[in-house]
Amino acid sequence: MTSLAMIEAAAARLEGHARYTPLLSSPFLDEIAGRRVLVKAECLQHTGSFKFRGGWAALSAMDPALRKRGVIAYSSGNHAQGVAAAAKAHGAPAVIVMPADAPQLKIDNTRALGAEVVLYDRAAGESREAAAEPLVAERGLTLIKPYDEPEVIAGQGTTGLEIAEQAAAEGVTKADVLVCCGGGGLTSGIALALEAHAPNMRVRPAEPEGFDDVARSQSSGQIETNPAPTGSICDAILTPAPGDITWPLLSRLCGPGLTVTDDQALEAMALAFQRLKIVLEPGGAVSLAAALFHPDQIDGDAVIAVATGGNVDPGQFTTALTRFL
Repeated sequence: MTSLAMIEAAAARLEGHARYTPLLSSPFLDEIAGRRVLVKAECLQHTGSFKFRGGWAALSAMDPALRKRGVIAYSSGNHAQGVAAAAKAHGAPAVIVMPADAPQLKIDNTRALGAEVVLYDRAAGESREAAAEPLVAERGLTLIKPYDEPEVIAGQGTTGLEIAEQAAAEGVTKADVLVCCGGGGLTSGIALALEAHAPNMRVRPAEPEGFDDVARSQSSGQIETNPAPTGSICDAILTPAPGDITWPLLSRLCGPGLTVTDDQALEAMALAFQRLKIVLEPGGAVSLAAALFHPDQIDGDAVIAVATGGNVDPGQFTTALTRFL
């Protein structure tokens, strides 16, 4: 299980390697939301998302002999790139199992970072775990899971340490912190960090409509699964269910989940570009969409939205700008 000590140790290993991403604001976004909106721009992290933090934390914590044999991960794109970049920097081979319908940009970027990419057909019901299992056995690779992995959660949790420090510098000590949530690695890691360093901050998962497994799990008190593996433009955060490791943290530490539509995610992308000059992918804009378009479900005078990724397909980005600007 991930602990605060693991998050702080990961922060020490990440120093000089990960970017300390900015906390951005715009009075125009404040007006839409009816409160102060601060955006943690993890889209500006190496490889375009927070996933670099978890990839580096996991690789840097490995036994050097195991690391030399290589690692394997499965991902629709952002974890893929984070692990590939961290493996390349550590001189370790990397194999990444990706869905064949993942954005081509993410597949190409993962290969460009030196990883071997193995594709599987998730739309036909193929399992990423089943695709990875024989490769682990045949090649002696170490699996780095995208969210249900203690060191990965610790790496993602370093985002929370930065939020606590930056929010205090902005005079914000109490706020809802909205996090784009798939399996819950980032959400639970941030919640652990803020529990200790900013206890008046409340972390809240933000999910796409129809893929709100965390929010439904919160309501039922047990892990719920999504009815389909695909069907939203927010591919970066489409996961089957909360993880076995992340769920206890999410259920203990997080406030109620928020859900947004694909159109709201697209509009948030357009507004982020117009007002903050940052590029977000749909899954990375879900938290901002929740802050802007569901103000009645948020308490307090300020809200922090963690913008998790900017690896957007050019067509999706064009659609967002054309429709909403």
